[in-house]
Amino acid sequence: MKLSHALAALIIAWFAVFGRIQAVTLEVNQGNSTCIKAELTASFSITYNTSNSTRTVQVPLPDSATVDAGSSSCGLDGNTPWLVAVFGPGHALGLSFSTNGSLYSVANLTLQYNLSDTSVFPEANSSDVVTVVSSSVGIWAPINTTYRCLSSATFGVGGVTVTFSNMRLEAYMPGNDLSPAESVCMADQASTTAPPTTTTSATTTVTPAPTPPGTPERGVYSVNNTNGTACLLAQMGLQLNVSYFSQSQNKTIQELVNVTPNLTSSSGSCEASSATLILTEGRATTLTFTFTLNSTSNKYHLSALTLLANWSDMTAPLSASNTSLNYLRSTKGRSYMCNTEQTLAVVPSFSLNTFKLQVQPFEVTTNQFATAEECQMDQDQMLIPIIVGAALAGLVLIVLIAYLIGRKRSHAGYQTI
Repeated sequence: MKLSHALAALIIAWFAVFGRIQAVTLEVNQGNSTCIKAELTASFSITYNTSNSTRTVQVPLPDSATVDAGSSSCGLDGNTPWLVAVFGPGHALGLSFSTNGSLYSVANLTLQYNLSDTSVFPEANSSDVVTVVSSSVGIWAPINTTYRCLSSATFGVGGVTVTFSNMRLEAYMPGNDLSPAESVCMADQASTTAPPTTTTSATTTVTPAPTPPGTPERGVYSVNNTNGTACLLAQMGLQLNVSYFSQSQNKTIQELVNVTPNLTSSSGSCEASSATLILTEGRATTLTFTFTLNSTSNKYHLSALTLLANWSDMTAPLSASNTSLNYLRSTKGRSYMCNTEQTLAVVPSFSLNTFKLQVQPFEVTTNQFATAEECQMDQDQMLIPIIVGAALAGLVLIVLIAYLIGRKRSHAGYQTI
């Protein structure tokens, strides 16, 4: 009984502080013009430490949240566009945006929470203000188009789970309201029932299966520091394995598409504990790799992959992202190498095949790869000929020993006259 009363008191306190939980409308303005607008529902699952245990709380974004005019920006004069919503005593949600001229995307998702807020974090053993950041969360749309995702979408952000739903947003807006043209997320597309087809007596033409594209060409990519020296190096052949709804075939198809190095540009950034490689092929395909370094173990891994594709046969742009991966593991100051073909599963609709891959996202010196740590598949392939060779050598040795024993016995059969 006491527990239920305490829980009720906590819920009442929460609603007293943050108000009702519902969709929030947020706008960033420059003068009389609106450059960023978002309508969304959001909640955050946060785990924190108490004096003798850990607790997890669900924190909603309340309708009392407001845009922080001092931190938010339309991104004029080369600055990054930011939408920062503040709520409660010291909590904030931030979205930064970037564009390649034809598409815009959420470049960073930032959450700040204040552990000294006892109404949300009772008995927390810290009063710190914690900030967590995630890049490439897969929210994007063509310019002059509203991104729409009514379904729930969950993202891992530095140990915190962020869930969005009922989302409609647009950045780099040409007018003061969301564009009527919408880019619908894959989750909403999957929930839409396809219209029934009408059977006729006409002869049906069967579309032949596409020819496999073969092994992709190996590309050479890099990211440079502000001083012009390389901070990330990558050499690899890449093949996209994508499922999408085809306009021409009126059904969902699976397609293998090779990334063409001479049509692909590379960019990105390097930080102390994270590095990002962005590959852009024309205006139709953007592939983003995010590497994360564990400063305690000095090990790094590929933690996130995002594909943004807007191909001519697609009914809507494709956005596929996973921010909780654990691929391409190696040690800081060394490169990771895997000549064997690998398949990196990202989401059900997208996986990435790699060929002759070598990458180094941290501590690059003299613009060259450091000593490589090879993947287990390459080590296994090297082990097979060693085992076969050892077996053959053993067989030869057995035959030789048998021959010598047989010869010795044949000599022992003769008597001296």
